[in-house]
Amino acid sequence: MAEAETELQTLNDRLGDADALPSDIRGYHRRTKHAPTRYALGPAFLDWTSQPSPFRRFDGAPRIELPLRDREETAPFPGPALRPAPLDRMALGLFLELGFGISAWKSYEGSTWALRNNPSSGNLHPTETYLLANAAEGLDECAALYHYAQEDHALEQRAIFETPLVLPEGGFVLGLSSVPWRESWKYGERAFRYCQLDVGHAIAAAAQAGAALGWRAHLLCEPGDADIAALLGLDRTDAAHRREEEHPDALLWIAADGRAPPAIDVSILIRASRTWTGAANRLSDDHDGWPLVDRAARLCVKPRTPKLEPVSRVAPKPAFPFPLPDIGRVVRRRRSAQRMDGIARLSHEAFCAMLTSTLPGAEPCLAPFPWPPRLNLLLFVHRVEGVEPGLYLLQRDAETTARLREMSALALLWTPIEIGPLKLFRLRRGAVEREASMNACRQAIAGKGCFAVAMIADFDRTLQEDGGFGYRRLHWEAGAIGQALYLWASAIGLSGTGIGCFFDDEIHAMLGLSPEQYAFQDVYHFTVGAALEDPRMLTLPAYPEEMRERT
Repeated sequence: MAEAETELQTLNDRLGDADALPSDIRGYHRRTKHAPTRYALGPAFLDWTSQPSPFRRFDGAPRIELPLRDREETAPFPGPALRPAPLDRMALGLFLELGFGISAWKSYEGSTWALRNNPSSGNLHPTETYLLANAAEGLDECAALYHYAQEDHALEQRAIFETPLVLPEGGFVLGLSSVPWRESWKYGERAFRYCQLDVGHAIAAAAQAGAALGWRAHLLCEPGDADIAALLGLDRTDAAHRREEEHPDALLWIAADGRAPPAIDVSILIRASRTWTGAANRLSDDHDGWPLVDRAARLCVKPRTPKLEPVSRVAPKPAFPFPLPDIGRVVRRRRSAQRMDGIARLSHEAFCAMLTSTLPGAEPCLAPFPWPPRLNLLLFVHRVEGVEPGLYLLQRDAETTARLREMSALALLWTPIEIGPLKLFRLRRGAVEREASMNACRQAIAGKGCFAVAMIADFDRTLQEDGGFGYRRLHWEAGAIGQALYLWASAIGLSGTGIGCFFDDEIHAMLGLSPEQYAFQDVYHFTVGAALEDPRMLTLPAYPEEMRERT
């Protein structure tokens, strides 16, 4: 009897440990891994009555309607425009629409939903967008903080300063935040990962939108989360319902003059006198708590950090044999494919250009990042002209790749290959469609495209350097790589799809890594191919015709 009680107590201890919230972000990552025999904890069913609204609004805030310029031709993709556009309401209308606006509405069996130019996991859109700008033509007479309302393509004045100038001239600050409840409603504990991937997509979307105007985006690495929350008003009681909290993510300097970012003291901006207006709408009538998502956010808080020295890096430019569509057309027709045809082949030139666009510092999507690269790409090549089907690793950082190879039990099988400016290693010859699909949570789309990608992060090293914030930084880099692939797929007439559901340790095994190691971890998947459209689904215009009459 005593032995049975002891065994029962030991079992209860183990179960208690399994249910306990992790004490660090490594524990969160480990607990939220998917595997062939188990998935990370999520809702048992989707409660459609509590589905969060994808649109944040600030009731009572003065509004500035933005012009809709979606029928104007922009610079050829990927840009940039030859001359920077002046910073005014007209230019901001195009920038915000291309970066974060609605691209179309879809309708099926009585349900209608919006698609946006910045993609999102499950089309749930946890990312919110803010803009801090000096007085400018078509804006307020004093500097102000605005929230971008996508549905109405308008700026909501969140706070107004007492002076026309609070920032250095030549640009403005773009602020990004996340509402985790929008993701956890559907994805449960893994939602924090997806919020961070969406931030990476948003950073790259802003960079591409800026390129259409001849502007450049720069991530500001010094401000901490507390600084960002205070600057954007996220720490105020009127900023959100208590169960719909917005977490601060990032600040970017958008240089309208094309110059390097100036010194910006966020603490001075926070202390400056300003008047707040508006109160956030409620996104859901009811909420289910996901304590692990809240815990992950607390484990990843970014403190204020010193300014990084600029990284000297010259990224090769993607070469393509014929002109591509203009940026506006590429951005607005980008879609997340639901199915691939399994037939289309990708040209050698397109494959090379797409991968070149993901290299560190590549304009425009990867250029905003001030940190050294920490991701390499595991490629499942299915149908690419001039490239033998198989498993490859694209080297984005030589030092990281060398350490990964040293840890791999399959190191002797790594065969160096060069394709244009790309340095790859072939790990396996032959078809890998089945492996791509099986390890993307059995989703056929990963094997039916032209190629698929698993993004392998230099995990422990980054967390040792940056603490919990390093986890967010890795996912931002992955999201930006995904956005580059999305846009290039759209430019050449194909489609892409980000895949957040994958079997983490099965991918590590394909690299010859043990499941116990945490030096390298899989953080995101992606696939590119020819989409199969659903003829039952109706596509509606992004905005009403009368919006184009705004001047």
